[in-house]
Amino acid sequence: MTFISGAAATLPLLVGAFVASAVIALVLTPAIRAVVGRRGIVDAPNHRRVNTSPVPRGGGIAVAAAFLLVGGGLTVLQGEMASMPSPAGITTGQLGALFAGGALAAFIGAVDDVFDLRARWQFLGQIALAVFAVILGIGVVVVSNPFGPGLVVFATPFAVAFTMVWIVGMLNSMNFIDGLDGLSTGIALIAALTLGTLSLTSVVNQPYVAVLCIVLAGALLGFLRFNFQPASIFQGTSGVMFMGYTLAILSILGAAKVVVAILVLGVPIIDTFWVIVRRLLSGRSPFTPDRGHIHHRLLDLGLSHRNTVLLIYGICAALGVMSLVVSSATQIYAFLGALVAFGVALFLLTRGPREALEPDSYEGEPEV
Repeated sequence: MTFISGAAATLPLLVGAFVASAVIALVLTPAIRAVVGRRGIVDAPNHRRVNTSPVPRGGGIAVAAAFLLVGGGLTVLQGEMASMPSPAGITTGQLGALFAGGALAAFIGAVDDVFDLRARWQFLGQIALAVFAVILGIGVVVVSNPFGPGLVVFATPFAVAFTMVWIVGMLNSMNFIDGLDGLSTGIALIAALTLGTLSLTSVVNQPYVAVLCIVLAGALLGFLRFNFQPASIFQGTSGVMFMGYTLAILSILGAAKVVVAILVLGVPIIDTFWVIVRRLLSGRSPFTPDRGHIHHRLLDLGLSHRNTVLLIYGICAALGVMSLVVSSATQIYAFLGALVAFGVALFLLTRGPREALEPDSYEGEPEV
């Protein structure tokens, strides 16, 4: 892995952007927690959730606000800051898809946090976000060739379809894995740091995208202070929608980083795929909540709440390191790593009591 020649010069900017974003999230999160708590916007305990008392949700608004303020501010002031890289190769429309789309994702999620929308309306919102991004120029046109050097170029119809599936899939992956205190936040933090580091390598050479990834990582770390077990506030749908959408767009912008994102986010992606397939095979809606997710299964195997979260962090971090090595070496390792992760996840998901895989009997919040 070789970094670009100007990587060291951007280090002060990266540190400053990270700290600024983290501080904003640290300040905003308690304020948002107080507001949603007073309004009764909380996750009540039930037999599927791990919280034993009502916990405010909607904290993802703090993450979104920190990212949009710092990332958007740096983008607007880019011409006046010598250390701020220019968004080379990124169109104005694509920037609009990132920032306006991120704000829209957080808004749609916030509406669900307040009104507990049905799954179909949430899914329509996800489709609308994907269409919005595609219209503004976001597209997975090429991906790295997993079996050798060079790129695989997609035809336009396939590129559009793949992009839609990628964005909607990322939204649901973040949502499905958001079942334990700090789990989705920490996974997104690891993914953002990995994508940011990769963007500073000579293979990708996108320092502007690196700055935005580090800004997102700072916002997530600031929020994690209140979201780690025992959490005093949850991301809510506003948070998982924003995280999923923003990571999906950042993995597309500038260069083909989708293969790397698939690897570093292998745990939530595999969890989502397996859960959907299992529910469909049992004749149920893929969005019917149950205790069959990988984090639930680890809890059923006897791991503590905190150890389960830390174990999944460790797996994601290891895959992240692998993806950085793979990006400049032999990319087949990425797919081999994903297959290994799939085997481990499949083993864990099929362990434990059968009743955990049965659908919940309560009429609660759907998983979309």
